[in-house]
Amino acid sequence: MRESGQGRQGGNLPDETTSFVGRGAELRAVAQAVTDTRLVTLTGVGGVGKTRLAQRAGAGLRGGFPDGVWLVGLAQLSEPALMGLAVYEALRLADQSTRPAFEVVADWLADKKLLLILDCCEHLAADCADFVRTLLAAAPDVHVLATSRRPLALRDEHAISVPPLPVHTLGAQPSDAARLFMERAGVTQEDGTAVADICAHLEGIPLAIELAAARLSEMDLDTLRQRLHARFETLGSPSPSPGPWHGESEPRHQTLRTAIGWSHELCTPQERLAWARLCVFAGGFEQEAAELVCAGGPLGSGQIGGLLSALVDKSLLRSVKTRRGPRYSMLDTVREYGQEWLRRLGEEQRLAERHRDYYRWLARTGGREWTGPDQVAWYERCTAEHANLRAALESCLASPDPRDSLEMAGGLWFFWLCCGFQREGRHYLDRALAKAPGPGCGPGRFWALWACGAVAFMQGDLEASGRLSEQCTPLAEQIDDPAAVDAALYLQAVQLVLTSRPARTIGLLAPTAGSPDCGGGSPAVKLFVLSAVVYAHLQLGEFDLATTSADTLRRECERHGEQWMLSFAFYLLSRAALGNGDPASAVRHARDALPIKWRLHDVFGAAMSIDALTSAMADPEQAARLLGISDVLWRSSGVAQMGSPHLMAARQACERRVRDAIGDLAYEAAFRKGLETDVDEGIAYALATPEGGTPS
Repeated sequence: MRESGQGRQGGNLPDETTSFVGRGAELRAVAQAVTDTRLVTLTGVGGVGKTRLAQRAGAGLRGGFPDGVWLVGLAQLSEPALMGLAVYEALRLADQSTRPAFEVVADWLADKKLLLILDCCEHLAADCADFVRTLLAAAPDVHVLATSRRPLALRDEHAISVPPLPVHTLGAQPSDAARLFMERAGVTQEDGTAVADICAHLEGIPLAIELAAARLSEMDLDTLRQRLHARFETLGSPSPSPGPWHGESEPRHQTLRTAIGWSHELCTPQERLAWARLCVFAGGFEQEAAELVCAGGPLGSGQIGGLLSALVDKSLLRSVKTRRGPRYSMLDTVREYGQEWLRRLGEEQRLAERHRDYYRWLARTGGREWTGPDQVAWYERCTAEHANLRAALESCLASPDPRDSLEMAGGLWFFWLCCGFQREGRHYLDRALAKAPGPGCGPGRFWALWACGAVAFMQGDLEASGRLSEQCTPLAEQIDDPAAVDAALYLQAVQLVLTSRPARTIGLLAPTAGSPDCGGGSPAVKLFVLSAVVYAHLQLGEFDLATTSADTLRRECERHGEQWMLSFAFYLLSRAALGNGDPASAVRHARDALPIKWRLHDVFGAAMSIDALTSAMADPEQAARLLGISDVLWRSSGVAQMGSPHLMAARQACERRVRDAIGDLAYEAAFRKGLETDVDEGIAYALATPEGGTPS
């Protein structure tokens, strides 16, 4: 589950999985520079250890930054326009409103004292510089530690060049470079002469040392030294060839390139081809994805698993265990080398298309299976594949056929709508729809319009939602899809119910909701329709009918093993119970809804659930604090109470009741306490509240 960045937290630095060797002087220099200067950039060749140094330095500086140390990886970011969104997501902010991501980030950081680590800025150096300049002006107590192969060239920037590890021994102690090799290779100081020679050839570059150490599973130390020596003697000082190292003529760049090239030569032909093809993935990947995207020609799908293991053993891939099995990733410098070979092989375009098509399939499958027992697993899978989904969406948007981007952006409706990614969904849906402004493109355009309309109403943008709904209705009839017709009806109904026209909502949906064909064969659409009917009954004060309809919705969700809409059924049951004078049941149902909503990071649903809980609370001081917690969530999800007069009236009535019970001063103190509570702590507080009683 993604957490909210609201409030003070320690940050998001990953745990170290291998030992950190040396760098004492560099750590002290970075710590001092970050303390004295608001922008520090670590520069140096690829593979020299800039990222690891930044993370270790950041961990040591946590005490000076009460709002945390936050790492933002930029290596896989290809679109400068997404930089604000990348920082927003790394900070785990929950704001899904229509405001620009950078504006949200800047506002949240304005009163924070934290350290932001921007990792791998070189490919977006100018855009990073603009971003940092504006951010530092907006947030006076934020410091930035950047890593880049070259400085950002900003005024007051403190650039620190990260050198390789020392290769010369001091007395009887091995050098830091030798210590790194020994720890990774599992050899002792008895082999010190050979190790020192190897590290000297590799000029102390950590990545080159780790790649060489991984070779000891295939050859003994002396053979490794001899082959490495021969490799460097043969190449001398090679000139940079076209590719990621072009123009980087510093000898250390060539040393790293030589070391990686040597690792490449020692791979089998199939391992080399797998290395090149796996570079198409952004962030990380699973074996299934590798088999479906990278197999072909001399690589059979049945061979991929063994090749992945071989590349892990050679330190060319990294692997972490997940509930779905191993997940693999590749260091950026290793990926760059592989990408160059992929271009030389003439396979870059073909692999990009296979990658795009695989993730289009994943989006379609996720949408089809979302309303089922694997819903949480799909949430976890899609959040893990977020970088790849983005890359595939960008590839679709670059395609001359607008149907590609419409289909994928619309197919991810569940990810945007139910998993807390409304902001990003709106970004991609708007772009996809702008690429195909006409009435054509059939089903793909309809579902993109529908998803965009649903996201817009969750953001409280009822004007846009209404406009999109008007386009959906005729298109649904045109494509002759019963599910689309009912989905369009739902979007119309939402517009009516959010503008307090419940009788018209019932009239619009009653024939469909009562039909055995409700949803047109789509379980998801059926649940949406049923939920709108319940909400309309609540607005009309028909609490018995609302309870009956909500129970129907609950049973339908349980029949499918569905969770997201089930939590909304609990919310609706809570509102109906309160309307029927049963606050204890209202509290129980609201507390049933909230953990599901938060597990799926549905900020919008969590806010609604806390509102329902607050209205039923017996303790007015607890209710006041919950109103503050709820306000934080609503501010981050868009317009408070989605701009619905009915929901706003219920919120205002609750506030008046609580103020009357404890007085304005006590109310303001408790409410402020809720506003200042970290959101995750606020959710825990809401779930720990007593079972309620008659509201005072």
